[in-house]
Amino acid sequence: MPGRPDPDRATALQDWEEAFGSPPPPYLSVAFLRKALAYEAQSKEHGGLPASTRRVLRQVAKGRAVTESTRQIARPGARLVREWNGRTYQVEVLTKGYRMDGRHWPSLSAIAKHITGTTWSGPRFFGLVDRAGGTS
Repeated sequence: MPGRPDPDRATALQDWEEAFGSPPPPYLSVAFLRKALAYEAQSKEHGGLPASTRRVLRQVAKGRAVTESTRQIARPGARLVREWNGRTYQVEVLTKGYRMDGRHWPSLSAIAKHITGTTWSGPRFFGLVDRAGGTS
């Protein structure tokens, strides 16, 4: 019935304050509050976002565009070298994308997939980041 308080909303608001230490932004739906609370619980249980993702999100929160906020792991002009199955591959880092064997590639992951035939993290394949996602 319109005008009656939603008991689920009161519980969700209380749960939010307990989880985050402050009231939620006004006008969030109960469904959204519950999803955010579930995500927070999952993050606490499993360790949350990687440090690199948190850094990018902080930059976005400061108003920087995503493309500006992402840390570039290899500067334009750099050459990446990787040996795979007896062949040496050389990749040139461009301002936008990469060049290998005279062909332009949008990402290192696309190159790694081309070389190996399977999905890889391109930066990891070329030794630019470790398994945990940090820079080498």
